[in-house]
Amino acid sequence: MTRLIALLLLAGSAMLVTGCNTVAGAGQDISKGGNAISNSAEKAK
Repeated sequence: MTRLIALLLLAGSAMLVTGCNTVAGAGQDISKGGNAISNSAEKAK
């Protein structure tokens, strides 16, 4: 029973870490897109 609980905790931790990395990557991509739009707007002035 303790092995099962340990395995579930380990799997849950791995999912949490993977999810955080995915969200962080998406945030960086959105930020880069916003910077590109901002730079284009500055050049068009």
